[in-house]
Amino acid sequence: MKTIVSSKGQIVLPAKFRQLDRVELGQEFDVERLDPGVYRLVRRAAAPNEGVIDWLLSCPRKGFFVPVRE
Repeated sequence: MKTIVSSKGQIVLPAKFRQLDRVELGQEFDVERLDPGVYRLVRRAAAPNEGVIDWLLSCPRKGFFVPVRE
């Protein structure tokens, strides 16, 4: 697929690729220069607990989670 470098030096990852790979806003990537004009873009692995706070805050109602009694 074709993409264009913006005046700010940004490159847009085509929507089809973002959808296929579930790329979300704020995810980080590493860019490597392999040879002149040849680059590799690799998504960084998410931290193990990334998104947990947002998930908990999206609970359907207050008190949704209850303590587990032993």
